[in-house]
Amino acid sequence: MVPADKNPKVIGTLVLVFLAGAAVGALIMQMGLHERLHRTVSAATATTPAAKASTNDAMVQKFKTELNLSADQTIKIAMVLSDYREYYKSLEDQLDDVRSTGKTRIMQILDDQQRAKFEQIMGNLQPPLEAK
Repeated sequence: MVPADKNPKVIGTLVLVFLAGAAVGALIMQMGLHERLHRTVSAATATTPAAKASTNDAMVQKFKTELNLSADQTIKIAMVLSDYREYYKSLEDQLDDVRSTGKTRIMQILDDQQRAKFEQIMGNLQPPLEAK
């Protein structure tokens, strides 16, 4: 019996799943989902902790005003948004780790010529930063 990490069917399936996931993700982002998820310019440009806190405070104030929240509700919603931001960041970090691990494992399988072509394919799947 061939070990799972040496079985070409298992490796081929993993590569196909990885590439299919990357292609579907890139396609969805190209179709505009990314813009809908990140509508506000201030949220997209908030990179420092102070800017992110400011964005969170602005969102809480918007909810407070538009939903006519009580002081208690405002505090609870601020906590939920803060928790959600941390949870989302954790998920992004986990996804980055999964992508990196998958890419590293694939790169170990390929020869130099295949690696270069793989990098080119992966580069074409990601939307160019200038287009945003």
